[in-house]
Amino acid sequence: MRIHLKTLGCRLNEAEMETWSRDFLDRGHEITQNLDEADLIVVNTCAVTGEAVRKSRKLLNRAQRQNPCSKLVVSGCFASLNPDEDTQSLGVDLIVDNRDKDRLVEITTRELNLHVMPEQATAPGESNLLSRGRQRAFIKVQDGCRYQCTFCIVTVARGEERSRPADQVIAEINLMADQGIQEIVLTGVHLGGYGSDNGSDLSQLIRAILQQTTIPRVRLGAVEPWDIPDSFWELFQNHRLMPHLHLPIQSGSDALLKRMARRCKTAEFTRLVSQARSTVADLNLTTDIIVGFPGETEKEWQQTVDYVEEIGFSHLHIFAYSPRPGTRAAMLPDPVTRDAIRRRSEQLHQIGKKLKRDFLSRYIGREFPVLIESAPLDPSLGWNGYTPNFLRVEINHPTKEDLENRIVSVRLQQLSDSGDAITAILLDE
Repeated sequence: MRIHLKTLGCRLNEAEMETWSRDFLDRGHEITQNLDEADLIVVNTCAVTGEAVRKSRKLLNRAQRQNPCSKLVVSGCFASLNPDEDTQSLGVDLIVDNRDKDRLVEITTRELNLHVMPEQATAPGESNLLSRGRQRAFIKVQDGCRYQCTFCIVTVARGEERSRPADQVIAEINLMADQGIQEIVLTGVHLGGYGSDNGSDLSQLIRAILQQTTIPRVRLGAVEPWDIPDSFWELFQNHRLMPHLHLPIQSGSDALLKRMARRCKTAEFTRLVSQARSTVADLNLTTDIIVGFPGETEKEWQQTVDYVEEIGFSHLHIFAYSPRPGTRAAMLPDPVTRDAIRRRSEQLHQIGKKLKRDFLSRYIGREFPVLIESAPLDPSLGWNGYTPNFLRVEINHPTKEDLENRIVSVRLQQLSDSGDAITAILLDE
């Protein structure tokens, strides 16, 4: 069968989709990028915000409208939270709950009778990541979260924490390396909670990966600041662990953080950042900010603005608050008006653009290894990739050489016209 896979939301959803792709290939099916020609469509939905719910519903509607003859399988947080109400009317043939995601291909094969002849299956371990222009693989190491931030529905949708055994993670990474993948990203709903159910922890897992794999680059998904011990920064002495970390702070107001049930105050976060920057060279820190949380006063908002500028994050993931039924925050009083949320979001976007430009400008004239991740339609027009600390680089050095999926040395020259990347020239031709 021809199978089309689509995902929305987090990197964990990306990791799950890549696993499903390999499993479907192993069972003899074909992965197609064309929704219209698919016999089966699998959608991994998201429900982290009201906008994510809207996009999930829109995607399911589009799949049903464009290809009504195909089978439609749905999983993810949107489908798991309201399976009957939200998906039956959208022509869904099968819903796979988040708790069964790791068995989605098995369940789909059984319930929809997708069995094919064994000789049609791909060679064991064959991957189509590179054929799809993907040089970075997302590796799911855990699922679920034991904390209950008042704004978060994901804890409800994903359930209790479940960690993958380290040997399974390492085997998957070695498989990716054997197939030519240069970089992996460890992902999870609560990545820093890895090992809470099996006597291990994230630091132990990273050490094992660095010792038992040869993958050139290892990145981390978002890690909650309260999960990072003092010894964590020593891991970055191994240069295969990339110096980029996404630490969600959500607000610069301690009063607001308390209403969010966050477990880290601004003073603790500041100490953590100071320790990190003094230990890890060229560390790139990014974060999440929620705008317009219930009861957010102008004073609290200004505290967030001041704190973001004080820390100097290189990139901000900005989320306009929207109430999610089933969360404690949805019942809080004093909602912030939509106009105020829009105004504050725009203010923060402008600050974020300046912070990014300031951060990128520090690296002009420096030399870095860059993993080339995308092939241009015309190679003479240049290539794109990322430095170890996740600076986006545009190589404007004309070359006919195929650089895709190669790590090349460059010298950073100047900010791009958009201001969100640095142009560079090749050094190793």
